[in-house]
Amino acid sequence: MKQTVAAKPKLVQITTAYGKPAEGSTVIPRNQYVEIRQEKPKNKYQQDAPEFKTCKYVTEAIVADGSEKGELRKVCANPDCPVHHPNKQQRRAEPDAATKAAQEKQRREEAIANTTGIRVLAAIADAVPVRLMKRDLLFVVERLAGLVDERRLEFVARQRGIKREKDSDSIAKLFAANLRRAEESVLGGVLVELTILLIAARQQTAQVLNEAAALYKVDTDAIAAKVKQEFAAKEKAKSAKKAVPKTPAKAQSKPAKKTVAA
Repeated sequence: MKQTVAAKPKLVQITTAYGKPAEGSTVIPRNQYVEIRQEKPKNKYQQDAPEFKTCKYVTEAIVADGSEKGELRKVCANPDCPVHHPNKQQRRAEPDAATKAAQEKQRREEAIANTTGIRVLAAIADAVPVRLMKRDLLFVVERLAGLVDERRLEFVARQRGIKREKDSDSIAKLFAANLRRAEESVLGGVLVELTILLIAARQQTAQVLNEAAALYKVDTDAIAAKVKQEFAAKEKAKSAKKAVPKTPAKAQSKPAKKTVAA
């Protein structure tokens, strides 16, 4: 990476992590740029999505940290860009009902796929046997955790009940402290889990999960079916709640005015 930056000193540096950059840092966090997708859009929703459009501000950038460190990207980081960072006056008209339904369907399918993937990953971790000593496992796991970007590391941490109590908390530090208290069986599972996430950052996530699931005899179909049932139950409950009519408040009767005697 240093050689690439030295050869291209004007190269923008980005990170895949969200949040505010450290004081004095020139690295742009994920919430302040739009990564331009190189593949062609597959549907109308993607055609309208900012990441499938180009503009005069698009520039080459390099990932400065995380599992994708050193990789080059095309991004727009100009906050005044009307294409990738539109203000309220420049935003396109409200999508019609059909477009909204298609967007909602896609979001639901992505949510189901993400939840299924997380469950499969956790099931694989539970199936990993204990073989290495704790010191060996801890040594490898701590270093693998340092290579995983913050968003993916938060997935693994959340499975173990590790959450931030305040925004300033570092998920990496919380995760590291939890690892040192963990048993060998837990560390073995985390080792495989982090390895899968690191490989998935460079390959098809579904393929990596399926290969690991086959090795550890995890029933991915059963997990996927359960996730779909849970989402369907949530949607049913949500629809039922909307269907319940609100009881209008009873109008309070006003007291009769007293007649003043002449």
